Amino acid sequence: MSKRNSAAAKTQARERLRAERERQAKRAKVRRQLIVAASVVGVLAIAGGIGYAVVQNNKPTYWESAKDDKLVKPANTTGTNGTTVVFGKSTAKKTLVMYEDPRCPICAQFEQVVGSTVKSDWDAGKFKIQYVGATFIDNKDNGEGSKNALSAMGAALNISPEAFLEYKTALYSTKYHPDETTDTFKDDSYLIKVANTVPALKNNKAFQKAVKDGTYDKWALDMSATFDKSGVTGTPTLKMDGKALTSDGSSAPMTVDTFNTALAAALKG
Repeated sequence: MSKRNSAAAKTQARERLRAERERQAKRAKVRRQLIVAASVVGVLAIAGGIGYAVVQNNKPTYWESAKDDKLVKPANTTGTNGTTVVFGKSTAKKTLVMYEDPRCPICAQFEQVVGSTVKSDWDAGKFKIQYVGATFIDNKDNGEGSKNALSAMGAALNISPEAFLEYKTALYSTKYHPDETTDTFKDDSYLIKVANTVPALKNNKAFQKAVKDGTYDKWALDMSATFDKSGVTGTPTLKMDGKALTSDGSSAPMTVDTFNTALAAALKG
């Protein structure tokens, strides 16, 4: 082999080596770019996920948003935002104010034992009834049932005072009132199921639509705020002429006899 051919071969070999190194360098650069791009996408995805979670956590809950809904007052209400709920014969001189939370187990006990007596006395015109609804049990355990049931009671009140009282009795009954720790009343279908035991509400499409649509959700929140401003700290609480009806100086009367005794004293006062 001549020196010239030998030199040319070496030059060609060096060119092939240089070209191969360039190809490897380009492939390495492309790999680095892909890795960087994937890393950026991953970081953005994580950041986006965190951002989405933060936004979701900071969004108001349904009931927080309901505070800004348009207020719809049930029929048979008066006063500010329709939160004065009083019904009875116009000839009745006294008013029995009842403070209750739909999920309250003691309220359920009172209704089961004394409720029929209260209804009988109301029918007889011994007093008017003013109802003030509370939802503090929801606040205690981040629930919704008290608010949802109170809204459904507003839908019943829109039908008639009698439907309201009968529905309240059904919700507090031994058959349908849940344990305080079970937020059963948050379920619209359950509230409608209970309502179907009340003649005026059975298969009542207007009532059912109001429950499903949350027509009286804003009203329920305003009613609850009325309770919060009342200074009453527990339920059930019964008052007449601003004085609590009690059986022992502090608790609501929980038997027919103690209720009758406390009521007789209040009616004389």
